[in-house]
Amino acid sequence: MAPQKSQEPALGIPPVVAARLRAHREARSMSARALAKEVRCSPSLISQIENGKANPSVATLYAIVSALGISLDELFADPEPNNGDRAQTQAQRVEGGMVMRGNRRPSISLASGVHWERLTPIADPEVDFLYVTYDVGGASCPPDALMRHNGREYGLILAGRLGATVGFDNYELEPGDSIVLPSTTPHRFWTIGDEPTTVVWTVVGRTGDPRSTFDS
Repeated sequence: MAPQKSQEPALGIPPVVAARLRAHREARSMSARALAKEVRCSPSLISQIENGKANPSVATLYAIVSALGISLDELFADPEPNNGDRAQTQAQRVEGGMVMRGNRRPSISLASGVHWERLTPIADPEVDFLYVTYDVGGASCPPDALMRHNGREYGLILAGRLGATVGFDNYELEPGDSIVLPSTTPHRFWTIGDEPTTVVWTVVGRTGDPRSTFDS
């Protein structure tokens, strides 16, 4: 079983992630109000997210990166070497950007009890390769606001039980089960039961689509 994450939500996303969101928005000469209109949220929420005072939901973060035309990988904060450990830094260089050590995954905690860890050693604009933990009661989005975005996604359940809504169909997945779906189909994922659920997700072809949520 994967180790449980803290059930207490963070006050906001990491400062470096918040700063990257703001920098990408400003680089496009887009106001917070204009971004909020595209994302369909309030300008104050955009401001709070960019100042590290609020965690976006999965759906909101997908909407933001889609509106800004960036990949999720670009947001993750890469960990710094521990206490300037030169040997560790050199080892990472030797590995040539091909290996991501399990104790060094960049991570983001989102609203609704969802935690993302990047599995690619460097940012990859072509694919989102993530280790995702859904806390007890955690979900990717509310039941009445299913997500949709460009691309195709592949999930492998490692621990716990995952509920999945894809279009009008519902599924219950257990460890060892996998799921594949077109991301343009409205969908939602959530934890079933009293233990966290961990899933490895791979999403390809997501970048560049402004659609992120589907209001049912």
